[in-house]
Amino acid sequence: MKHCLFLCAVLLLAAALAGCSRLNCTPLEQLLGADVNLVSLGANISDTLIARSMPPLLPRQPEQPVFITTPVNNDNLKSTSSFARSLQNSIGAEFVRQGFVVKEIKLRGNVVINQGEGEFMLSRDLMELKEKQRAQAVVVGTYTLADRVMYLSIRLVRPGDATILAVYEKRLCLDAHSLQMLGLQLSEEDPIPQPGEPLLDRLLYW
Repeated sequence: MKHCLFLCAVLLLAAALAGCSRLNCTPLEQLLGADVNLVSLGANISDTLIARSMPPLLPRQPEQPVFITTPVNNDNLKSTSSFARSLQNSIGAEFVRQGFVVKEIKLRGNVVINQGEGEFMLSRDLMELKEKQRAQAVVVGTYTLADRVMYLSIRLVRPGDATILAVYEKRLCLDAHSLQMLGLQLSEEDPIPQPGEPLLDRLLYW
């Protein structure tokens, strides 16, 4: 019993020092919650897609780049956000770090590119991409919002036949900063408090 209590204490201390967005929307959010880290989230998405891709992707192939598109709102496929564009940048950065050739999408037609809104790509646009670029894969994604909760779905797709090579899905409980990047704000009636200052900062900088 003592060992179990000690282990629980260590785990709680580790979570408190680092802050964990997984604890958002729980009674522990005020003490142990954290903002959604888009840099880490993008890296995790890239790592998962690369590791699970079947067949595997080929790094260092200038003639077979990977395209990263902006995740779009599942309820309005022509709508995106600062949150989605920042996530797109983080995903692309991790692909580059792992040696993959990443290129911006410079297409017209069904692929809509609006200044300040990012690139939108629906499944019907994959054949057009195949005709214009020799991409080995395209990262596409959607998100669905329900109050503070985001259901995120990112897919690695082969443009030649629209085959899904790998999928990353996650449920996120959004903080005030993330909501602002989505053009939303925390409701005054939200019963769960936002994550406060990290416990480590409160202990060291009081």
